[in-house]
Amino acid sequence: MSDAIIAECAAPGPLLSASAVYDNASDGGSIASARAFTAAFLSGAPSVRREPVAGECVELAQLVVSELVTNAVRHAFGSCRLLLELRRDALEISVFDRVAAAPVPHGHDPRRIGQHGLEIVVAVCESLSVEPDPEGKRVRARLSLTGTPSPHRRGRV
Repeated sequence: MSDAIIAECAAPGPLLSASAVYDNASDGGSIASARAFTAAFLSGAPSVRREPVAGECVELAQLVVSELVTNAVRHAFGSCRLLLELRRDALEISVFDRVAAAPVPHGHDPRRIGQHGLEIVVAVCESLSVEPDPEGKRVRARLSLTGTPSPHRRGRV
């Protein structure tokens, strides 16, 4: 028990965080807005980090955000909330929606058209988790900003 308390206290908070709510789940503009919000958020990184976030990392963050927001828009009812938390070496991307059921990733199938979103997120992120939330669930992805490929990305194009 004391180890959990120490670990929780030792974990630093985000350097910068911001969130946005997308109310109209039927509006495809939510995804474009979420991508733009992510780019704008990461452009503020030099104010709290020693260096700006690399362009490749911004593009990967936008990709992850668009995949997670797309899942929420397509499969949840009502609004979804995007939360971005900038850490020293990573970006945590969370999408909250009102459906408690976890998304079901499909196995790799290059012949399948569509439904590759979670597969893409797992391939580019250090981690992906689904956590219960009082009003539904939180899907959280951690994207490295160090330029070092995640274990999932090694050997993949």
